[in-house]
Amino acid sequence: MKSFIKKFIPEWFIGWYHLALAYLGASIYRFPSGKLIVIGVTGTKGKTTTCNLIAQILNYCGLKTGMATTVNFRIGNEEWINEYKQTMLGRFKLQKLLRRMVKADCKYAVIETSSEGILQHRHRLINYRIAVFTNLSFEHIERHGSFENYRATKLKLFEKVAQRKDGIGVYNLDDENVERFLAVPIRRRYGYCAECRTSGYRVAMLENKHRIYDIKVLSGKTIFVFDGEKFELPLIGEFNVHNAAAAICVALSQGLKIEQIKRALALAKTVPGRMEIIDEEQDFTAIVDYAHEPVSLESVLKTVKIFKPKRIIVVFGSAGSGRDKWRRPAMGEVADKYTDIVIVTTDDSGDERPGKIIDEILTGVMKNKERILKKNVFKIVDRRKAIRTAVDLAQPGDLILFAGKGGETWMNVKNGKKIPWDESAIVREEIRNKMTDIPVIKI
Repeated sequence: MKSFIKKFIPEWFIGWYHLALAYLGASIYRFPSGKLIVIGVTGTKGKTTTCNLIAQILNYCGLKTGMATTVNFRIGNEEWINEYKQTMLGRFKLQKLLRRMVKADCKYAVIETSSEGILQHRHRLINYRIAVFTNLSFEHIERHGSFENYRATKLKLFEKVAQRKDGIGVYNLDDENVERFLAVPIRRRYGYCAECRTSGYRVAMLENKHRIYDIKVLSGKTIFVFDGEKFELPLIGEFNVHNAAAAICVALSQGLKIEQIKRALALAKTVPGRMEIIDEEQDFTAIVDYAHEPVSLESVLKTVKIFKPKRIIVVFGSAGSGRDKWRRPAMGEVADKYTDIVIVTTDDSGDERPGKIIDEILTGVMKNKERILKKNVFKIVDRRKAIRTAVDLAQPGDLILFAGKGGETWMNVKNGKKIPWDESAIVREEIRNKMTDIPVIKI
């Protein structure tokens, strides 16, 4: 209904409408961000983990910090799950949360800042001092119309910070789009890179450049060197090193000592549904992750090879309601390339028919004709049954990746309905059921 009505409303009116709501929300809660040092993290991937790492470092160092991300909220040491299914909260909810942070004597607020939120002016009337750029890839194009529009939307956060004399920018110098972000004239800048292959005048002229090297991804942690200092991170994956590097740069910009930062990161907690290992003492590895598009799915499937599994089983789907349809066959191709058993299922189908979405994913999987002969591809619409099937198929030494839902607490289905969902809890339950099943012996 909303999308139907929007067709008859001019774009300029929608923009003014969202801007008016942003001003109203900030007014009602008395412009709370003015009393906080606000850090905005934007990009395609890594935002949630980066926000969590920044908040954990600052809190560990005695700087009380609030946080709002796709997965969770935080005020100091109090943490709770985001059940709104919004990366960036609406104006009123976000301003209310910022006011709570002020009342709790927080000094900092870390906000995961999405392109959708920026389009709807949710970032306006928030007094950002620090902007962090994680990376940019081909995503959300149907919402923005083009990749250029998507990038331009992300740039608005940096343009806002550039208006301040004390503004700070943090940049992933390994991303090919970083020159465009560096073109925004922010006063103080910090960059980090591992490959450091990105060329360009602005990258070359950046003073605060930090190198990441000697990255070792182990089964329970990742070790890396940042400017000659060895860090130990209890998170898995090379991509998490980039997230940690962004957090380190933010901490350094606030005058924190490298030894403090090292100790804080050594105690970092896994974000729910982000490379979350499910351990019920089973004889196979189970991981829940939010990977919901081709690049992140490929990255995670490459990373899990450190466990040296006998076979890799993947359970995944793709979002409906017309969102980024291009990714469906692409995800199928990734699954085929890196896994032994593919189980395609439902993931936030919305008003689209789940079976149709699955079939579109399968066009990518079935490009490999050997899959047909080996019979190692499953189409299971019911996600719980898909999880159960994967667990039942798992043999000692195997690894199952449950991808797409991560730490989300709802499944979006037809007519705008939401079904409560907790992937980690369901996986645990199915594993326990398998382990407690006693075979019936016929006499």
